[in-house]
Amino acid sequence: MNNGHAVQAEWMEGVLLRYEGDLLRYARRIVGDEEQARDVVQETFFKLWRQDRAGLDGHLVEWLYTVCRNQAVDVRRKEQRMQTHAEEMLVVHESNTLSPAATAEQRDSASQILDLVDRLPANQQEVIRLKFQGGLTYREISRVTGLTVSHVGVLIHSGLKSIRIRLCAATT
Repeated sequence: MNNGHAVQAEWMEGVLLRYEGDLLRYARRIVGDEEQARDVVQETFFKLWRQDRAGLDGHLVEWLYTVCRNQAVDVRRKEQRMQTHAEEMLVVHESNTLSPAATAEQRDSASQILDLVDRLPANQQEVIRLKFQGGLTYREISRVTGLTVSHVGVLIHSGLKSIRIRLCAATT
């Protein structure tokens, strides 16, 4: 391996160690499945490896989340199409038991705050997770989601206000 590849590999390892966990949580919330989330994040890092590193200066975090989001949304759409097709082909019998994914999701939602975040509208959930779990700035969230910076601020403010109200109601 020449020196350029060694430097690239070392940089990539650092990025992977720093962002993999956050991206996995983010992708899992979008696709709803741990294995699919791993595939999404793996593909995100494959794309990063092929990117010109100089073009990412100052924009690495938003690039990672944008690519991860786009991959996850594509996976979710594909799954929804497959599920719709399967439902059309088979008679679906309702079951009172939870799926393993739903059971795992319930275990993951152990804290009251995360439970309250889960009850927010999808757009508020996404921006709050990007802000507090991903550590992105409003501008970075804007670039990832395609929303204006002020809309991101409004969504975060509204979501946090809803959480505060529900927390106060739960404690009284």
